[in-house]
Amino acid sequence: MRLDPGQIEVVDDAMASVLRGKSGAERLEIAGAMFSFARELIESSIREAHPDWDEGQIRAETAKRISHGNV
Repeated sequence: MRLDPGQIEVVDDAMASVLRGKSGAERLEIAGAMFSFARELIESSIREAHPDWDEGQIRAETAKRISHGNV
């Protein structure tokens, strides 16, 4: 496993081997599930910080955070 300057994440060699064994569709399914999980975490955090916000406000703020404010 090589760590280059500026590299933040490193995939373990064993995990890389597992991922190489997956089909493209399987890798996309994994990525989609990871994205959904991240979105749910962001929404949960926003709900906790702003219990008075309605679903529209929560969805808008979630989209803003996911897109780095470029909505």
